[in-house]
Amino acid sequence: MSAESTEEVTAAVTEEQDDVQEETLSKTASRLEEEGDIAADYLEELLDIADIDGDIDIEVRNGRTYISIAAEEESDALESLVGQDGEVLEALQELARLSVLSATENRSRLVLDINGYRKDRAGVLQQIAEDAVAKVKENGGTVALEPMSAYERKIVHDAVADLGFVSESEGEGAGRHIVVSAD
Repeated sequence: MSAESTEEVTAAVTEEQDDVQEETLSKTASRLEEEGDIAADYLEELLDIADIDGDIDIEVRNGRTYISIAAEEESDALESLVGQDGEVLEALQELARLSVLSATENRSRLVLDINGYRKDRAGVLQQIAEDAVAKVKENGGTVALEPMSAYERKIVHDAVADLGFVSESEGEGAGRHIVVSAD
């Protein structure tokens, strides 16, 4: 095969791979939008049953569906859907994921936020990561953090890595926590 025909074949294969990748991304975005619609419908029904006012926003980014519920005015009822340490929020997120699973037979990784709780919590988690890294720098060894959800652990793992340190999850179930070290 000549060099020219090899280049033609390579170009054709590359173009075909690009087309397949674009089609896959389009299907993925469409699937994520569908997940958002299903979960939003479920959550809207829940809000109606509980007679709680809230605006639902759906956003697809970084391969995930993000749903946020917010009220124009401060609402104690909406705050009750967050619960202590986000426990009710976590439960509602799982229920929304189950509604998607029931409708599509696909497991969802959607993220639910109510009144900006997760955004505020991300700032707190960043500070926790920075404090743990400072303790490791000061004392050496390791620092074990309090148990937290998988989503929160991911945020802390990323923050610790950005600071040039190492973190690992240890423990099981509700006791799963992060241990931060220098190496």
